[in-house]
Amino acid sequence: MPAGGGEPERIARRGNDPQFDASGERVYFRTGGGLSKKLMSVGVDGRDEREVFDLKYVNFVEISPDGEWVAFTELYNAYVAPMPRTGRSVTLNKDTKAIPVTRVSRDIGSYLHWSADSSTLHWMVGREYFSRDLSDSFAFLPGAPGTLPQPASLRGIDIAPTLESDRPAEVFAFTGARVVTMRDAENTREVIEGGTVVVRGNRIAAVGADGSVSIPDGARVIDASGKTIIPGLVDSHAHAAHFGSGVVPQQNWAYYANLAFGVTTLHDPSATSEFVFSQAELVRAGEMVGPRVFSTGTILYGADGDFKVEINGIDDARAHLRRMQSHGAFSVKSYNQPRRDQRQQINQAARELGMLVVEEGGSTFFHNVSMIIDGVTGVEHNLPVAPLHRDVIELWRQTRVGNVPTLVVSYGGLSGEYWFYARDEVFEEERLQRFFPRETLDQRAIRREIAPDWDYHHIEVAKAKKDLRDAGVRIMTGGHGQMQGLALHWEIWMLTQGGFSNWEALRAATIDGADYIRLDHEFGSIEDGKRADLVVLDGNPLEDIRDTASTAMVMVDGRLFDVAGDMAEVGGRGRGAPEFYWQRHRDGQAFGLQFGPTGPCHCPKSGVPHRH
Repeated sequence: MPAGGGEPERIARRGNDPQFDASGERVYFRTGGGLSKKLMSVGVDGRDEREVFDLKYVNFVEISPDGEWVAFTELYNAYVAPMPRTGRSVTLNKDTKAIPVTRVSRDIGSYLHWSADSSTLHWMVGREYFSRDLSDSFAFLPGAPGTLPQPASLRGIDIAPTLESDRPAEVFAFTGARVVTMRDAENTREVIEGGTVVVRGNRIAAVGADGSVSIPDGARVIDASGKTIIPGLVDSHAHAAHFGSGVVPQQNWAYYANLAFGVTTLHDPSATSEFVFSQAELVRAGEMVGPRVFSTGTILYGADGDFKVEINGIDDARAHLRRMQSHGAFSVKSYNQPRRDQRQQINQAARELGMLVVEEGGSTFFHNVSMIIDGVTGVEHNLPVAPLHRDVIELWRQTRVGNVPTLVVSYGGLSGEYWFYARDEVFEEERLQRFFPRETLDQRAIRREIAPDWDYHHIEVAKAKKDLRDAGVRIMTGGHGQMQGLALHWEIWMLTQGGFSNWEALRAATIDGADYIRLDHEFGSIEDGKRADLVVLDGNPLEDIRDTASTAMVMVDGRLFDVAGDMAEVGGRGRGAPEFYWQRHRDGQAFGLQFGPTGPCHCPKSGVPHRH
């Protein structure tokens, strides 16, 4: 499209990351994915498409503004080479002999780009901005030093701004409630009938029986008589719209859906680093509404792929963990590293850097056993065999290794989410209808698979988790992003199918989840000084476990939201009910649906897009 405006003209039917060549007459763009990618070019008139580079492990290419150089990233490092002029496709990688290639970075983070005069490459690693002149990369260039500096000698510039964390100033007092605190000893149930919880700012100021706790003058009093207050829920294995790039939506529908179901903390063990940490910081600064977000960022993937992490020594492990820590991670996901020594090196680097390591279970029992022996923080997903016998249970109980079984997507048989799709009218759940793109909900939940009760393997897996818990192994809950917010409740309910008491299942979703990420001193229970993460329930989950989902109000870090009031904020900033980008598409329900030439019908009775 002309820069001054006008009608756009399509020049290619596929591809991404377009950029002009030096003449402005052609456009480079990347096609394909995984280990089969190409860099193509095409004229601005859409003609004369050519293949420029064959790419395998290279996942980002940037041509210099003068067209003389190509910079690229391959397996978490940056390289530069002269731009070839062969007229035919060249295989581009760090080991090519067709053109001279130089590594320019010690660790690559994000946003590799050229200076306007094509003389310098820039990139980010976390909060540091790095630069390297071309003359420091090739000895044959004018002005090159006698000895080229090594990438490890580069020093970045700290460009991170300092922002105030969001902290409300209001005082709330919840009175008359049944308060399930989750504090005190491991097996001591504390339930305060007719209790008061006072919140000042983003901290719990006091909790106790009505009359024993003084309510400060000017407090906003919430009568919670007949209701139950529990700690905010912790989703220890959450995927909440964290895969992506580019512009971050100002309102994340997955965040609102989770809050509407009482989830106040997310730990995402696989996400796009730039996307998830950007959103986490926006929430922390109060610029987005959502649960508190933690993540491993991009996984440390050991299988073949253009984002695999090669670890062939402790220094490799240190480099990758250092890179992830610079993004903002305090945990990493060790994912399918094939050799045990590679996984041990990740563990060692994590101990040196004070980081946690969660491992992908991978449906591989013998890998899982070595993970437990080697002392990772936890195993994500279930062991693929159930029941578990004494040898495994006795081994596991002697460690502090936790387990997030994600029964919704359990290995070894039919997963738990199918149980609820088959038996519940999930697509009629009002909170999902409000906070999900409608076709996403309908496509997943309306047409349902069903099986006899005995065919659902998740129940046998849940029984194995009960055996582990009775032996002292921490079991946590993780919704896996299957059905945002609701899936975590499915996880809680499925634990009770395996023999967990209602209270034990609640612990798995509150204080045990906080302990798993080593933040139980900050949240996970209702006690003085902890973060003000609370869920007000209409029912009593100690009697009916399904009442965990009867959310009336939710408070995250002192911000209170009215679930019945469409998630408008109570007091504070006074933020109203959210409107999402997909609600502005057509009638506010369809998002990418194709109905054909006649279009959808919207009957007033159902409000669901369909055809007669």
